[in-house]
Amino acid sequence: MGRIAIFTDDPGWHGKQLRLAFAARGYSADYVSLTECRIQLQGGLLPLYIPGFTGAMPDAVFVRGVPGGSLEEVVLYLDILHALKLMDIPVYNDGHAIERSVDKGMTSFLLHQHAIPTPQTWVLRDRQQALVIAEAQLQAGQQLISKPLFGSQGEGIRRIEKLSDLFWLTHSHGAYYLQQFVQSAGEGYSDWRVFVVQGKVIAGMRRRGIHWLNNVARGARCEAVQIDRKMADIAVKATRALNINYAGVDIICTQDGDYQVIEVNSIPAWKGLESVCEVQVAKILVDDLLSYCSATPAKMDAVC
Repeated sequence: MGRIAIFTDDPGWHGKQLRLAFAARGYSADYVSLTECRIQLQGGLLPLYIPGFTGAMPDAVFVRGVPGGSLEEVVLYLDILHALKLMDIPVYNDGHAIERSVDKGMTSFLLHQHAIPTPQTWVLRDRQQALVIAEAQLQAGQQLISKPLFGSQGEGIRRIEKLSDLFWLTHSHGAYYLQQFVQSAGEGYSDWRVFVVQGKVIAGMRRRGIHWLNNVARGARCEAVQIDRKMADIAVKATRALNINYAGVDIICTQDGDYQVIEVNSIPAWKGLESVCEVQVAKILVDDLLSYCSATPAKMDAVC
């Protein structure tokens, strides 16, 4: 029986679904925290220590979570992911893909570079310049969103609607990420989550928020919707821009009827998606990952 490491500190529902999907394919899956892994360049030992995998590396790794921490700690976690890939072990999604997507500044930059519609964005260090940009946008009638460079589920996000809100303009460890606020079309607040695997849209849903943040973790309601060709094309192009195996792409429809990509999530949740769509996400992801376990080196290079 093959063995898989699922990197996570909180397996929960998603971890259980993945473990069941791996078992259906004849693989056992162990939950592993990246905080317990280490590099050990010592004679007679494997260069990486993965708890529960003494004597042999896992056949593949599914990254379900990367812990936060200091810069040094996060770099170490990513080093372990990079090292696994260098050892020809499939890593899904890999360290490079996670680096590109978890960093909102780089995500925005890559989307812009590939001509994918995304809100105007500024990422900078200088607070005074951040205030100048924010004030100019507000005076032009444009609201802003202030986000931490690293974060998920809406944590640390503020909406800047008026000049007095600039008092609350905060940085994320010394860096400011400012993005134009996009009012969604129709009544209330909503956006779309489009789930893409290997360049193919497998499912999508609309999220209707109880306020301007549409995260399911913050009470947004999920609705089944048909993803039109234009939205699907944008979502697929976004994953290609970040060179990522699979992702949850968040797209908003503006009041002008245009689509803009808000975020690309390399470790997306899918419980809300499955509640409204007849799709087995864990099975699709597991099948895709395992297709690389017996791959040739040339095919392995394609794993992000």
